[in-house]
Amino acid sequence: MTQINHESSQNSSSSRYLSIGKIENWSKTDKGFIANSKIAQLKISVLREGIIRVQASRNSSFDPNPYSVVLTTENVKFEFSEHENYLELKTTLIQLQVNFTNGICAFFDSDGTLLSKDDSLGISWIGSEVTCYKELQPNEKYIGLGEKTGNLNRIGRAYTNWNTDYFGYGINDDPLYASIPFYMGLVAEKAYGIYFDNTHKSVFNFGASTDRFTYFNAEDGDMDYYFIHQPSVAAIISSYGDLTGKMKMPPKWALGYQQCRYSYYPDKEVLTLAHTFRDKDMPADVIYLDIHHMEDYKVFTFDGEKFSDPKGLIARLKEKGFRVVVILDPGIKTQAGYIPYDEGIEQGLFVNYPDGKEYKAQVWPGWCAFPDFTNPKARAWWMEKLAFYTEAGVDGFWTDMNEPASWGQFTPNLIEFDYEGNTASHRKARNIYGMQMAKSTQEGSLKNLPNQRPFVLTRSGFAGVQRYAAVWTGDNVSTEEHMLAGVRLVNSLGLSGIPFSGYDLGGFAGEATKSLYARWMSIAAFSPLFRAHSMINSNDAEPWAFGEEVEEISRTYMKLRYHLLPTLYSKFRKSSQTGLPIASSLAIDYSNDPLVFLSAYQNQYLFCDSFLIAPVESYKEITKVYLPKGEWYYLFTDQHYKGEQVIYQDCPLNYLPVYVKAGSIVALQNDVLHTAGDNDGVLRIHIYAGDEASEYIHYEDDGVSFDFESGAYHERIFRFSPEENKLIIQEATGNYPSQFDTVRMYLHGFTTENISLEEEIISLKQESFAFLDKLSEFDPLPDLNYPYLSIPTLRYLDLKIQPEKMEIGGLN
Repeated sequence: MTQINHESSQNSSSSRYLSIGKIENWSKTDKGFIANSKIAQLKISVLREGIIRVQASRNSSFDPNPYSVVLTTENVKFEFSEHENYLELKTTLIQLQVNFTNGICAFFDSDGTLLSKDDSLGISWIGSEVTCYKELQPNEKYIGLGEKTGNLNRIGRAYTNWNTDYFGYGINDDPLYASIPFYMGLVAEKAYGIYFDNTHKSVFNFGASTDRFTYFNAEDGDMDYYFIHQPSVAAIISSYGDLTGKMKMPPKWALGYQQCRYSYYPDKEVLTLAHTFRDKDMPADVIYLDIHHMEDYKVFTFDGEKFSDPKGLIARLKEKGFRVVVILDPGIKTQAGYIPYDEGIEQGLFVNYPDGKEYKAQVWPGWCAFPDFTNPKARAWWMEKLAFYTEAGVDGFWTDMNEPASWGQFTPNLIEFDYEGNTASHRKARNIYGMQMAKSTQEGSLKNLPNQRPFVLTRSGFAGVQRYAAVWTGDNVSTEEHMLAGVRLVNSLGLSGIPFSGYDLGGFAGEATKSLYARWMSIAAFSPLFRAHSMINSNDAEPWAFGEEVEEISRTYMKLRYHLLPTLYSKFRKSSQTGLPIASSLAIDYSNDPLVFLSAYQNQYLFCDSFLIAPVESYKEITKVYLPKGEWYYLFTDQHYKGEQVIYQDCPLNYLPVYVKAGSIVALQNDVLHTAGDNDGVLRIHIYAGDEASEYIHYEDDGVSFDFESGAYHERIFRFSPEENKLIIQEATGNYPSQFDTVRMYLHGFTTENISLEEEIISLKQESFAFLDKLSEFDPLPDLNYPYLSIPTLRYLDLKIQPEKMEIGGLN
């Protein structure tokens, strides 16, 4: 390959568009090829059959992001050929053509169907800003992009990736706290994904203010993106998970109900909170300590008056089955004698100005310095400091204010970060800062609690943050609109490789009405992260704080969440392996159905693959629900529906519209007060009649340690075969003993009265069954009574679980 002087292009005007231009020479590599124009170099690399990397730079070397991509390049076979006007590269899934005239890239699937093509403007620069323009194809839809407000289909809007502390954000405001520059395009019943691996401030424009193209750009750095194609949206998300990493299996207690407030103090109030949950028979697992647990808001301290014996407090909470999560803010008070500050100064661990002076900004403790989490030394120091909390018994960490946030909300761009030894400005490091803080915190938890799975919750992040933390959607507001916007945010995060996410149940800012809180509780019970949070100087916002009726509605949905733990925990295990979401936008399984993108139905989602959730405002008593292809059962009555139709559903405050996909198998357990509570040994398997085969992979382990990685787990496949009218329970794998010795098999939609087991005919029993408890009649006035829904005659059978394969026949 002839070397070209890319630096000479720097003399060109920086105020005008400058395209990559004509390809003048190229050379094949073992991964793809490198091509050169007069002003830039273009590098194409095949990572896998379905992943191709495109890099373009005006510099003599590339400058990749060291933090997000973890996939190692495989030796992938590909075909390479030169044509009159273009170079062509083919894998089994993607065909890429690069035009000699202007360097534009066109991606096709293996059948030759166009997936995505650069506009003739191609890859270009305006000064340091680098942009890739793509053709806007007819009827193309765009989904994903992480924590972004607005509609499921991103068409017609532009979004900025710049991690921002945004208190009380509007439901269409942008940017927010986390940046995930990954989206998927849906066109001609095909799909592709693009991950733009550049940490600078970037913009994704999906046809806003233009009808010609879409584009993504960054204010500096390389054009560096990964093009992903697979046969389905789900497979694209899973490939993105391979690229940037997958969620690690969380501790089981992190799936339970979590209670937070800014703030619970003193320690007596925290204990009262825990007692009240247990006294009121409300299941819960986690209590958070916000900034008032600290001395003058300084991290790595406890207030000596409000929390005089933190270790004793946490021990008493654990006796009641509660775990404690503490908040961690990055700001270190610039106070001589405050050990973390003194150590940071002595060891050079803080972010500095270019002249070496420390950067200071005001946050909760006052003037603060900020650890440089892009510096391995600072991360190691932070890990060690976490021993202060783990020695007191703290189990989890909540990394907040890590955009980083400060009063004034305008961090100077000239401050400098280590960036793994390649000094970078705030422009390059900001978007990665929160993710690196989450990484340091996770690794600190692992260091100090070596055989306990960490739980880290972060507000800020970037692509790959799912490897280190769950994400919550920041300082939302107690309104109906925010409740539904939170659902869309979680669904979008799921589309973007982050399965474990949630919102502040009830709203952080403002005060929820009784009905709003009740409805929010019912929706949040079907959220991956089930956490309530409220702001200081507001009314109490615990589940019992809104009156007896809301308390009972909350209790019944909290209990339903805990009943579903076998299904939910098994789904988390599956998601840790596949990268697919817990709460799945209908755009994943029904991406070619135009109705799922309509504003009336875009909030609907699948939870744990089987439950169709239709979020609805609290003031509505009836709502429209779209049931996609297939057959569906209304959860609370077993009413059966054909799919591909809109129905009207009653939605009184105590019944959220929830449906179960026909053919599904879901697993429940009895009441427990926390995730580690003993159950009665009966695994309640609900099978829903349908024409499609399905399977449920039941998973158990100790819920806390990493022993499952060396075989200490119990996994068993339950497979429903409608063609054979059978439920097949495969032999278990793993060496962990199951908590369950009996299966109670409930049959929904079947007509059979007898089943067969090893040629023995067994008669079914029947009972009146309800997923939610009946509410008390607090007031005899008829207009205040809530309906009670049940399945009057639900057939079931109890079977002792055998270690070998079991086949239950006669499921007609």
